[in-house]
Amino acid sequence: MLKSFSLDRWTPVFFLAPAFILLLVFRYVPIVLGFEEALYTNSLSQAGARKFVGLANFLAVYEDPVVWGSFKTTLIFSLVVNPLQVGLALLLAELVNARVPGIAVFRAIYLVPIAISAPVTAIAWGLALDPNYGLINGIFRSIGLPRQPFLQSPDQALWSIIGIISWIGVPYWSLFFLAGLQGISSDVLESARVDGASSLRIFVSIKLPLLRRIIAFVLVTDTVVNFTLFAPVYLLTRGGPQLSTHLVMYEAYRRGLVYGDIGIASAIVSVLLIVVIVFVAIEFIILRPQH
Repeated sequence: MLKSFSLDRWTPVFFLAPAFILLLVFRYVPIVLGFEEALYTNSLSQAGARKFVGLANFLAVYEDPVVWGSFKTTLIFSLVVNPLQVGLALLLAELVNARVPGIAVFRAIYLVPIAISAPVTAIAWGLALDPNYGLINGIFRSIGLPRQPFLQSPDQALWSIIGIISWIGVPYWSLFFLAGLQGISSDVLESARVDGASSLRIFVSIKLPLLRRIIAFVLVTDTVVNFTLFAPVYLLTRGGPQLSTHLVMYEAYRRGLVYGDIGIASAIVSVLLIVVIVFVAIEFIILRPQH
């Protein structure tokens, strides 16, 4: 005899089904198709030239020094910007969580970067960092400092991109930490203060352990975002000068849509996906909850 249908049991499934379908169609299916495309040679300039080549595209990626250089640059970029953004976001959240007069106004001001799209922000910073007419060099000149090339210098361009991305990302990630801090029981914090714990001790011994899951979420998400960064590089430097900001996603775009080699571009993105999965797995292992 069939068991009676339980609406309560299937209600969560009904609510989650639309989100799952969207993820399947717009995330997982493209990933599978991307891996499949990496097994074929396919040129936008030669109609009908698509043919199966197995792992030849991956071998070409392995032997290409420009691709290796883009992976190296992306790795350096991520190893710097990820902890920088997470650390600054955590400190900013601690600051705006303080109950002091005028804190609501400060919260509104520091959230301004979130309200502006990343491409618009990148263009605005590109104008501000212009070596001849930019606001930043204008300030430098007014206080007697020499002009800086910023985005036009191989030594400064990547660091300028890191600064721009942090300006966008830090306020956004701090929202998650602020929510976590406000979810900590005030009784726990007050008990620690009564016992004589300093603010630093409370932050390190109480707040950080309770924020462990949020830190893991922010770090993992930030890792994925920064490994796949494209728009600021495309808008500001086009991978230059001298390939100093030549990140992997820009190289994949260049191979696929500039030179028309879809197979190589798909192989680059597939390798990048594997690298991101490895880094995310390591972060989950390091930040897994302690029982």
